[in-house]
Amino acid sequence: MRSSFPSRLRLLGLALCFPSLALAQSVLPAAPDPVTPAAAALQQWYLLDPATDGVMGVSVNRAYQELLAGRPTTPVVVAVIDAGIDTAHADLRRVLWRNPREVAGNGLDDDHDGYVDDVRGWNYLGGADGRNIHLETLEETRLVARLQPKYKGKSRTAVPAAQRPEFDLYQRVKKSYEAKVQENTERLQQYGQAYADNAQVADLLKQTLQVERLDTAVLRNPPTRDPKLRELTGQLYAMLQPTGFASLEDILAEMKNGLKETQNQLDYGLNLQYNPRPLVGDEPDNVQQRHYGNRDVAGPDPLHGTHVAGIIGADRENSLGIMGIAPSVQLMAVRAVPDGDERDKDVANAIRYAADHGASIINMSFGKYYSPQRPAVEEAIRYADSKGVLLIHSAGNENNNLDQTLQYPAPVFQSGQRIPNLITVGASSRDNDAGLAADFSNYGKTQVDVFAPGNQIYSTLPGGRYGNLSGTSMAAPVVTGMAATLKAYFPQLTAYDLKRLLLASAQPTHTQVRQPGSGKLVDFADLSSTGGIVNLYRAVQLAQQPAAVK
Repeated sequence: MRSSFPSRLRLLGLALCFPSLALAQSVLPAAPDPVTPAAAALQQWYLLDPATDGVMGVSVNRAYQELLAGRPTTPVVVAVIDAGIDTAHADLRRVLWRNPREVAGNGLDDDHDGYVDDVRGWNYLGGADGRNIHLETLEETRLVARLQPKYKGKSRTAVPAAQRPEFDLYQRVKKSYEAKVQENTERLQQYGQAYADNAQVADLLKQTLQVERLDTAVLRNPPTRDPKLRELTGQLYAMLQPTGFASLEDILAEMKNGLKETQNQLDYGLNLQYNPRPLVGDEPDNVQQRHYGNRDVAGPDPLHGTHVAGIIGADRENSLGIMGIAPSVQLMAVRAVPDGDERDKDVANAIRYAADHGASIINMSFGKYYSPQRPAVEEAIRYADSKGVLLIHSAGNENNNLDQTLQYPAPVFQSGQRIPNLITVGASSRDNDAGLAADFSNYGKTQVDVFAPGNQIYSTLPGGRYGNLSGTSMAAPVVTGMAATLKAYFPQLTAYDLKRLLLASAQPTHTQVRQPGSGKLVDFADLSSTGGIVNLYRAVQLAQQPAAVK
């Protein structure tokens, strides 16, 4: 599943919490078009330098200004395995990968790779007739649906010894599945009424003030002399400011979206009878099957992948919108992540496709907690390693300790060996204070390699828009963009070199922070193996040294 987390909103005195199940987001886009570079520069705090700018960015601007100016670059292909990319976005069009051996739209497999018209990449969630999967089930749902007919109502002692490991899996998954059904049912009931109450109060306030919209301008200076109303609007203005929303209506819209996503989770993600996979027309259990899907790399909802792509490499030369981290990048779109849990078979094939078509780096901003076809994914990761490909994976947004609960794709093989060509990334915030570790981020002293900015990250969105999203989904492409930058300027660096330099750039940070999930104060350095946040300036300095290549 595309990494998600609960966005905590407070409106009219009621504490409301809605999970964004489809993606990690805290603010839906409301930016006008076009966004000027000057305005975007103020939004892109993650490009700034901790020492010179006072925020916990990764020193991208400083690296370009002081270390990389005037140096030549080499094109770098970066695969984005995600929900799809808006290929028409003005800030992405020029930097999209194009398959040089494929002729667009002729209905032929010109390069004989088994994929027809794969000009921009491939979509493993589509059928030959052009239809696409949008909503999918969770992996727990699929496992319960498969195992329940075999084990429902049975005791462990009644099951043959050879089947007991599978029976135990069923019991674990069933417990997790039932907890999610209960959680989403209760949330829908509780917050549905809260939304209705808040919307009613907001309408009443607008009528009283005789305004059409409760935006920051109205709340800051309301058209009333009533001291109680002015006090209320002042409180609402103070509440609105740090959220990034422009109005209370925007908050209500986000709440409504959260309710819709919760309903979708019950209707689709947790529905034991729902199965959209026949649309694809493949054999879901056949992990050896490679050639299925279609060429639609945008899909029905490319919001998440478009945002990820912009962080990595939005056009740095067009004087529009934002600045991607990497220069000379070619972004390959590989669609394998629905609204729901991705399937291991699709992930494995997406990795292989990227490796076979020249990707040096793969961004993977997705994850789940059950992986029934894990060996197939691990085979694909080994295959990518044989091709010299670096994989960068988001740690997840359930504020879990991954040293205790693995998220997949895991940073270790089933054998326990550390995966040498994979980096796992947690999410950090703008300020070097108790909130430095984003409260939604997973963490782990051994299983999470490093942190990167992932809270309130400004990037591209479909339809030529821009907006802030949050999650480890945003932290991973920060690291991917840095890896692509190093590869562009220092093409001799291998995947292992890139990983070593990126991790070495993260100096331990000993700020006392709130541990995600518990809120207790801990040393930030104890939340990952490096103990720090990646830094492009330091990584470039290391890459310039004679011993950079090993």
